[in-house]
Amino acid sequence: MKKVAFYTLGCKLNYSETSTISRMFQEKGYQKVDFSDTPDIFIINTCSVTENADKKCKKIVREAKVISPNSYVTIIGCYAQLKPKEISEINGVDAVLGAAEKFQLIDLLDGFVKEKEVKVLASEISEANTFVSGYSINDRTRTFLKVQDGCNYNCTFCTIPLARGKSRSDTVENVL
Repeated sequence: MKKVAFYTLGCKLNYSETSTISRMFQEKGYQKVDFSDTPDIFIINTCSVTENADKKCKKIVREAKVISPNSYVTIIGCYAQLKPKEISEINGVDAVLGAAEKFQLIDLLDGFVKEKEVKVLASEISEANTFVSGYSINDRTRTFLKVQDGCNYNCTFCTIPLARGKSRSDTVENVL
């Protein structure tokens, strides 16, 4: 049984998505472990609101490779959508998945086998057009429920429309 660890940078939405993705792994028979428990696979969910968040991603990749040098490192999240090529050049990264691909990572990365080249699966943000529900539970003090993804406004300072796409949400019935 392969061991997988998760690290989340950024907003509460990222935490709810990481929790949802971790349950997907557990349903497929992976063992969720702490970041420091020499996992076979690291999933790092990134933010890109500030330059500091980008630097933190690089730092976490370095830490992961010290903990488990032969591990498979996958980067998802806003930074992965905005700068997939830049991330693919970080030493130790094996795969980069964008917004439309992150919830399919178990199928897309089929066994998490290391390859010579970094696997970059980050389509145009317009491809991120479906809503994938998410919630966190038992991961933190508070539980977070994802009710919306993306945004239709294009504020000068904000990367959300570029990193997450157009606004979309679940139905009221499903949320309830």
